[in-house]
Amino acid sequence: MSGGTSLSASFKLNAIRWACPPTAVLFDLDGTLADTAGDLGGALNQLRVARGLDPLPLEVLRPYASAGARGLIGVGLDIHPGDPEFEPLRLAFLDAYMRCLADTTVLFDGMSELLYELSARGLKWGVVTNKPHRFTLPVMEGLGLREDAAVIISGDSTAHAKPHPLPLLTACEQMGVAPASVLYVGDDLRDIQAAQAAAMPSAAAQWGYIGHNGDISEWGADAVVAQPLDLLAHLPV
Repeated sequence: MSGGTSLSASFKLNAIRWACPPTAVLFDLDGTLADTAGDLGGALNQLRVARGLDPLPLEVLRPYASAGARGLIGVGLDIHPGDPEFEPLRLAFLDAYMRCLADTTVLFDGMSELLYELSARGLKWGVVTNKPHRFTLPVMEGLGLREDAAVIISGDSTAHAKPHPLPLLTACEQMGVAPASVLYVGDDLRDIQAAQAAAMPSAAAQWGYIGHNGDISEWGADAVVAQPLDLLAHLPV
């Protein structure tokens, strides 16, 4: 988990101006709802060890965790899409991850309390992630949240993944709410781009895996939030 961020960072941008009362909050999964970097990094290090390389420290891999296989194979093995080795490595990474995807994954500090408060306020919450569904559901199950989420949309649940708006719009349709009444929270630039394309308010999660995405204040999010419970300030009662 990232630390040492000033609480005032959650108000780098003005509070969200809601066009209509909020009804729900949607979260990205990796690096936003849950700290999955340990298991993702562990899968990448299995590939390194198989090639006779030493494991990389988690702090090196963590900033790339939200980019999934593409980002981790890129930083860990310097092999990228288009390289003949990439696709076999991607499949090997996914197989390795399936074996360890719930070993160390936990909710970020304050997230459990946030989800409780959202429910207490009568707000729905759910997950929209680019993670394939065969990984998303076991992770949510391991966190004990699969039955609590109002909606779970994975990277292969719709014809397009983020930054396309379709996953977010599909989540709204399944929950029966208007996109303008939903806050989407993510730690990757494509999360904010997807929300903008869906005409949905967005918050950038400063606690997440943002190291490879450039300056978070330049993503165009409606709010930049230092820690999960700070989101409550942007959700009028």
